[in-house]
Amino acid sequence: MRRPVLALSLALMAALVPLAPSTPVRAQAEPKKVLETSNGFNISSVRALLAKGDAAAAAGNLTEARKFYDDARESARRLLAFYRDLSGSFRGLDARIPREMDQNGFESLEVLAQANLRLAAVFRRLNQPEVAVPLLVEVVKTMTPAREEGRKAYQSLVEIGFATIPYNGGLAEPGK
Repeated sequence: MRRPVLALSLALMAALVPLAPSTPVRAQAEPKKVLETSNGFNISSVRALLAKGDAAAAAGNLTEARKFYDDARESARRLLAFYRDLSGSFRGLDARIPREMDQNGFESLEVLAQANLRLAAVFRRLNQPEVAVPLLVEVVKTMTPAREEGRKAYQSLVEIGFATIPYNGGLAEPGK
């Protein structure tokens, strides 16, 4: 009596398990990751917000430009914080992950500096240079005057009168 039950069980299992294909099956493409899309939470999305702000500013819609730049700043700050947190969590465990997170964090910092510079330019166009000062100082502080963003920010501070000594790349003028 056991044999028919065993035979029946094997027959059912064979019917449920598909046979191996005679031709090789191609690996399916990896599904798209939600956050890698242009509307996701990533650097590309922040750059897209900057581009929308640029278009609005070029069209003279400074209120809309300000909104896009503010959104870009907020997203870049959040990304930067998350990348830093992940980097720190994996230090000493797997060097590849902190390297990737540090690189992503630096890109976030660059985009944040660009958003600050653009937002400061909007405030200058709105005749509110005092509101631009903290943004520009933040860029100089985070990017340093050795980088292009830092130099641009400091130059803007000189132009609006917050600083008076122009920065010439670290080369002191003779006699000064």
